Amino acid sequence: MSTTVSPSTVSLEPTLSTQLSTALRYTFFRSIEAAGQDWDHAAPAHDLFLQRQYLSILEANPPEGMRFGYLVFYQQDQPVGVALCQIKYFKGDDNIADLDVPRKDPCFFGGLAQWFKKWVAGKAAADILICGNMLLTGEHGYYFNQEKVREEDAIIVLEQALDYVIEHMGKEGVKMPVILVKDIAPLHRPQGQFLGKKGFTEFEIQPNMVLDLPYQNMEEYLNAMSTKYRTRAKRAFKKLDGIEKRQMTYAEILHELPNIYRLYKDIANNAGFNMVDLNEHYLAALKKDLQEHFQMFAYYLDGKLVAFYTMIWNHDELEAHFLGYEKSLNHDYQLYLNILYDIIRMGIEGGSKQIVFARTALEIKSSVGAVAHDLYCYLRHQNTVANRFVPTILDYLKPVEEWQPRHPFKDHE
Repeated sequence: MSTTVSPSTVSLEPTLSTQLSTALRYTFFRSIEAAGQDWDHAAPAHDLFLQRQYLSILEANPPEGMRFGYLVFYQQDQPVGVALCQIKYFKGDDNIADLDVPRKDPCFFGGLAQWFKKWVAGKAAADILICGNMLLTGEHGYYFNQEKVREEDAIIVLEQALDYVIEHMGKEGVKMPVILVKDIAPLHRPQGQFLGKKGFTEFEIQPNMVLDLPYQNMEEYLNAMSTKYRTRAKRAFKKLDGIEKRQMTYAEILHELPNIYRLYKDIANNAGFNMVDLNEHYLAALKKDLQEHFQMFAYYLDGKLVAFYTMIWNHDELEAHFLGYEKSLNHDYQLYLNILYDIIRMGIEGGSKQIVFARTALEIKSSVGAVAHDLYCYLRHQNTVANRFVPTILDYLKPVEEWQPRHPFKDHE
């Protein structure tokens, strides 16, 4: 085994299991620019969220207390896979006020953050190592070229690489007692179960809400609905009388940034996203650098910004990203419901095959046609004794969200 260290990279060639079809090695980079062309070569062309352009924006505008790492996997010196590492920092504090406050919304990742803050309270500090992206829902954590790497080999080397990140960062004084591998789809669950053999606990949380778009226009989408839901949609549209809607330019986003961030925080705090505190400049940076791939729309009432929503065009998918609105006006103007319909309209007109609405607000998203897609996560505590209690902790943290799936389309009548 040989290890080389430089200011930006650490290279390791581990001795892998004889089960591996072809020898694999990996390099750990501390910045996406250091990963460079090797990352570009191995990252999936179909996923903008694992491409260097997006990751550079995120790295330059990180959520509070978050750092990043990047693993590139090689087969015979050719890049064949990548994995995104997010390192979320928690500082022990005897005066953390929200540890015992009941949560308003059952968000698992918010509950995990709350539990971890309580665990490190009284200690110096600790981190969670996350393979995945806490700002997104879905498989945006790792990718391997399936023509060159068997799925079981990919998981073996990924698990070894994550252990190495823990070991290497520990030498720098960064303690990461918990590893979270986030969001594996049922199609890839068999490979994920290899992690379970390494001491990880598999669990499910809220599903990803996804809407397929086989419609040519908005009218066709509405006509596919039952009378009840079509009437509900048209009633919501009328509620927006007096609201001005417009797409925001980069200059307008910069001008409205304090109001945008306030509206985002009001909704995010209520929804329990306290594991990720969005960087105030993140959305503006997306608009500046992604340009037409990122859009922000605003609702104005009497010249005042009262709601906004953002979307990222990820090839065939449209990602419904962060949003915010005045909660006091939501009922009278049906702001949130109209935002969902607006995103659907944009997705149809833009030719997307589906819209990813992510987690939370499951019932109202199902009422516009989104369907729940299960995702699996894997958690391991590095302390073998503590790891025995992970299943119990997860059972305690997992949200009990009672919701009734809605079926707005005629073919479900």
